[in-house]
Amino acid sequence: MTVSMFLLAALPAQATDIPMDTVVFGNLDKVTGRVNTVSGAINTPVHFGTLEIVTRSCFTHPPEEPPENAAFVEIFDRPEKGEKKKVFSGWMFGSSPALSALDHPVYDIWVLRCESSKASNSG
Repeated sequence: MTVSMFLLAALPAQATDIPMDTVVFGNLDKVTGRVNTVSGAINTPVHFGTLEIVTRSCFTHPPEEPPENAAFVEIFDRPEKGEKKKVFSGWMFGSSPALSALDHPVYDIWVLRCESSKASNSG
């Protein structure tokens, strides 16, 4: 066995990303202390307080692999007075919400899961 074959055999199997068309976020209003959930379709703005959340992609893993949900998210703050400002752009991971988190004085947003609208509408 060559060294490169040994290294390949020692690596863990790559996870299979399954693209989904809906994302579910957990959110916290730090002023009121209320925790809620909000969901939305990919590339469709979702609003929470003064925030506009646009998910560009959302992936999950099959049940036989370690659980993970990951979404590429852009978040804009739209205060009543002032201009729309991008406050976050990047990947959020359901298993590690603090790894890539929104830094906002009033709101916390995190990915709970990625879903298929076809599966949730078929029940």
